[in-house]
Amino acid sequence: MSTDSEKDQADPTAAWRGVKQDIEEERAAGVGLRGPSRKLLADLIRPYRWWLLILVGVVVVEAAARLSIPVFVQRILDKGLAGDAGVLWGSIGFMAVAIVAQIVGRVTFLRRSGRIGNAILLDLRRRLFTKFQRLDIGFHDRYTSGRAVSRMTSDVDAVAELVLQGVDVVIIAILTIIGATLIMFSLDWRLALVAFLTYPLLWLVMRWFVKASTRAFRAVRTYSAIVIVQFIETMTGIKAVQAFRREPRSAEIFEDVALQYRDRNVTAMRTFARAMPSIQAIGNLGIVLVVLAGGYLAVGGDVSIGTLAAFVLYLRMFFDPIADLGQFISTLQSAFTALEKVSSVMAEEPQVDDPKEPREIDQPAGRVEFDGVRFGYLADKTVLPGLDLDLAAGSTVALVGTTGAGKTTIAKLLARFYDPQEGEVRLDGVDLRDLSDDRLREHVTLLTQENFIFSGSVADNIAFGRPGASREEIEHAARTVGADTFIGHLPDGYDTDTGKRGSRLSAGQRQLVAFARVVLADPRVLILDEATSSLDIPTERLVQRALATILADRTAIIIAHRLSTVEIADRVLVLQHGEIVEDGAPASLVAGEGRYADLHRAWMASLA
Repeated sequence: MSTDSEKDQADPTAAWRGVKQDIEEERAAGVGLRGPSRKLLADLIRPYRWWLLILVGVVVVEAAARLSIPVFVQRILDKGLAGDAGVLWGSIGFMAVAIVAQIVGRVTFLRRSGRIGNAILLDLRRRLFTKFQRLDIGFHDRYTSGRAVSRMTSDVDAVAELVLQGVDVVIIAILTIIGATLIMFSLDWRLALVAFLTYPLLWLVMRWFVKASTRAFRAVRTYSAIVIVQFIETMTGIKAVQAFRREPRSAEIFEDVALQYRDRNVTAMRTFARAMPSIQAIGNLGIVLVVLAGGYLAVGGDVSIGTLAAFVLYLRMFFDPIADLGQFISTLQSAFTALEKVSSVMAEEPQVDDPKEPREIDQPAGRVEFDGVRFGYLADKTVLPGLDLDLAAGSTVALVGTTGAGKTTIAKLLARFYDPQEGEVRLDGVDLRDLSDDRLREHVTLLTQENFIFSGSVADNIAFGRPGASREEIEHAARTVGADTFIGHLPDGYDTDTGKRGSRLSAGQRQLVAFARVVLADPRVLILDEATSSLDIPTERLVQRALATILADRTAIIIAHRLSTVEIADRVLVLQHGEIVEDGAPASLVAGEGRYADLHRAWMASLA
């Protein structure tokens, strides 16, 4: 059975379709935040709004202290060095106070903003992770793992850069620019007008830089996501890649996207390389013009040396933050784009969601009913055209049929991974849509051939079926399915680390661990979807014996191509194109001349 990742390797563009959708969303969004993104940002910062106001006050004090220093320089040059000792030492003292205020303000801001920023990011990661877990299987089927990783990593990192590094930069830059402009006018309006001759050039450069950097960094983020998606999909499907010797092709695809990612980064750096020196050159030009005009006025006695020195310092203060603002705009655009993507995930509503007023099943027996169920994964392709099915509580029913007949679809609907477009699926007379997810998972368990084994001990993986189970209960579950035999031969027994995705266990051992989980969970309805297909014959016989215990007193639906598993069923349903074409006990169907008899004869011939 091929996985989604293996399919993406066969068609690399499949892994990028979601990224292309992200690109279109970015282009449509432009600069700024839309409603959902603004709401998400407001929710994140609301718990810290008073601290943020305090920090803004700290930044204002820090900026005021910085802006005061050139004034004291002016007083020292014009009066202090002219012999006024009181002005000299007083100005030096006030300068020292201003410098200390700057240092204290900077330390206070960085420490507190760091805590708030990381708390906001932690909240964002928690919300995003919780949302991904709550969204239904249909969402995860269409939303690739690479895109999910991109949301949780690069997009959150973009928000982090804004929250942790960008906000104080822009506040200080704006305060400094406005403050320096006002003070320059108060010092000498003529020199201020001379300095402002360079402002049109600065405006043109900044206008170009904002547009160019927005395009450049949007491209960087886009191809960063493509690189992540391609890497994740390749590594997830690495077994298929190596089995079919796709390494050269995968390397070729990755080389292409990596080169394009590099080229976009180079373009972004070139944008900076053009803008930043231009801004510095305009600033230096302004200083030259001010020095020339100020020197001329100073010779005539219209401007003091201290005023000219202070003016040059303020002019430098004016131009220095411009480069920071330019970089901040790019950071802001990246963060806004990331927030748009994250908020689009947060705005997703699960198609399979908990009811507002869930019903309870006081004493679940396990009766299952499909009443006029129509379902299709795609709008124009129906898998189940109108299924009617009634399974008695405690019965064991096998579903057989060719690939695509609808067997696994029935299992997914009963596990409520999807809801039918028409009709009802009921458990003990209660529509599954009226049961809370917790209650449904307590009563119904789906076991497939690909049950996930997590990193951790064997005991931890068995306890996944019922968190909080005692060690005795875990070991009893393992003994019930015969897993205790192989566990006893492991280096650390139940405490043996299973490795990544259970790599230290064989396929059969992983399946036995999954069976032990089911025993521990003890559901009223158990669905086995090809659950024994990965077992060898001796292990399968061991599991067959265990199944008699596992299936006792519970409703079971068995989907299997191996008819040895089907033979333990009370009832066999043969499906074709989503419809039941045969229904009966295994022995009676084998004795007939129908489809199941043909399948049984073919299976017996394969064993000969």
